[in-house]
Amino acid sequence: MTRGARTAVTIAVLCVLLAVAAVWGWHATTKPLPGKVDSPICVDTSVAAGDKVFPEQVTVSVYNAGDREGLAGRTMQLLTDAGFAEGKSGNAPDGKVSDVAIWTQEPDNPAVLLVASRLGPDVDIVDKPGQGAGVTVVVGDDFTDLVKGRRAITAAADSQICSPPVD
Repeated sequence: MTRGARTAVTIAVLCVLLAVAAVWGWHATTKPLPGKVDSPICVDTSVAAGDKVFPEQVTVSVYNAGDREGLAGRTMQLLTDAGFAEGKSGNAPDGKVSDVAIWTQEPDNPAVLLVASRLGPDVDIVDKPGQGAGVTVVVGDDFTDLVKGRRAITAAADSQICSPPVD
């Protein structure tokens, strides 16, 4: 093969590679980006009797049942500063609470008892379905601050808690 023929074949092969790369690049740049997958706020986690439950394992949702604006957000910040995982927050859908309450249908759940220990002796545990993810705390106008509660609680029986997902 002559030098001129070899050069022509090389240029032709390079042009074909350039065309393939251009088509592939165009296809890749115009393809839609993958959608973001929303991870759950919390997942059900089994706790055996005798296991300790720590704040980092408990997701808490806080709702404002009073007239003080921003009370749920401030309380959520206090709870996350204490180590609890953040759930949902907002205004309570119904009912008035003067101080603080936990809405749950499992009053003996270790997560509920751990959160209740941080809310003080005046916390009411109300037999009502929770509104948000994890333990549902409802605060009213008379609620001011968390108390020094328990660092951990030992589960008295096998139970389920709503924990933040492990990434």
